[in-house]
Amino acid sequence: MLNTRRDILAACGALAGAGAARAQSTPALRLGILGDLSGPYRDLSGLGTMACVRQAIEDAGLPLQVEVVHADHQHKPDVGAAIARQWYDRDGVDAILEVNNSAIALAVADLAREKDKVFLATGPATADLHGPRCSPNHVHWTYDTWMLAHGAGTAAVRAGGDSWFFLTADYAFGHALQRDTARAVESAGGKVLGQSRYPFPQTTDYSSFLLQAQASRAKVLGLANAGTDTVNCVKQAHEFGLTRRMKLVGLLCLLGDVRAMGAEAAQGLMLTEPFYWDLNDRTRAFTRRALPRMPPNIYPSTNHAGAYSAVTHYLKAAAAMGPAGAKASGRATIARMKALPTDDDCFGPGRVREDGRKIHPVYLFEVKPPAEVRREWDLYRLAGTIEAEEAMRPLAEGGCPLVRG
Repeated sequence: MLNTRRDILAACGALAGAGAARAQSTPALRLGILGDLSGPYRDLSGLGTMACVRQAIEDAGLPLQVEVVHADHQHKPDVGAAIARQWYDRDGVDAILEVNNSAIALAVADLAREKDKVFLATGPATADLHGPRCSPNHVHWTYDTWMLAHGAGTAAVRAGGDSWFFLTADYAFGHALQRDTARAVESAGGKVLGQSRYPFPQTTDYSSFLLQAQASRAKVLGLANAGTDTVNCVKQAHEFGLTRRMKLVGLLCLLGDVRAMGAEAAQGLMLTEPFYWDLNDRTRAFTRRALPRMPPNIYPSTNHAGAYSAVTHYLKAAAAMGPAGAKASGRATIARMKALPTDDDCFGPGRVREDGRKIHPVYLFEVKPPAEVRREWDLYRLAGTIEAEEAMRPLAEGGCPLVRG
């Protein structure tokens, strides 16, 4: 059911970056977080993203007035698109962010272009957003299926995991993640022995799919899903003893997922992320600032960090243009974001490429065994670093019409 205007206005929060007199004389920028408040990605999204967006506004310290609204897309493309259209058309939203459902994200990208607004794609993974579906009105920020596939897929094959079976969420994101990982596996010399696609988001019992994976005799089970789906798959695989015979690779697996699995079930799981709270001094400093705003028992995840990073850079561009200019044209705002270098405590220095892809390093992690875990959220062992320019799909291979050959 769609959020009513009353509901949306009740969710609004305003933060002023300057004194009241200055704030009243400048138009307010309005950000809309379109995320998952009640479904399988709620801990990776939702209120944690709101907390990190507010932290970005505070840390920016810029003479801007910024308002934030929040809504649940319910993983329904018609619901998500309708909210986005209402926000752009009637509620004065200048930039929508998060949208951690690839099918909805593609629809929002089209709307942003139609309305000349901004879309900060911090939650979706489909690499099509900076490939054939790229646009001058959006940026693709945090991760994508090509990045995830080539990080974990290539590394697993090199470590001996040269035969794969995929367990895949049956929608645009899962399909894209499986497709890109299969290509990476085969390019590295491995082979794909089979797949099982399950209904999303209705599935909670994966036993029949896991039995198919076991029967394939593949060395690696690639989980082309996310959120509670990944958590339940790993837990059930551990219960069935599948992890004694197969290496599990989480193709979009984040810290909160691993904590929900527990170190006993998740130990040895391989995954790639561009952010980890304990990676370096800057990520630890960001985490200390953000934690008091976060929901109870939730640490900042890669999704939360991506929202922080993208909003930080968006506000930098808006300040350079002036808020009136940023509100007047999403296309001009995205162009300014591409022209300015990026730098924040979550991802460090980087840039936004011509096709709209944000460029930053990516890290290969392995989940620690329980004996090595020192405290609740100390779960990763750094296994490798993929430098920024190598971590992302080459510009010429994406098929983005904005890229000049």
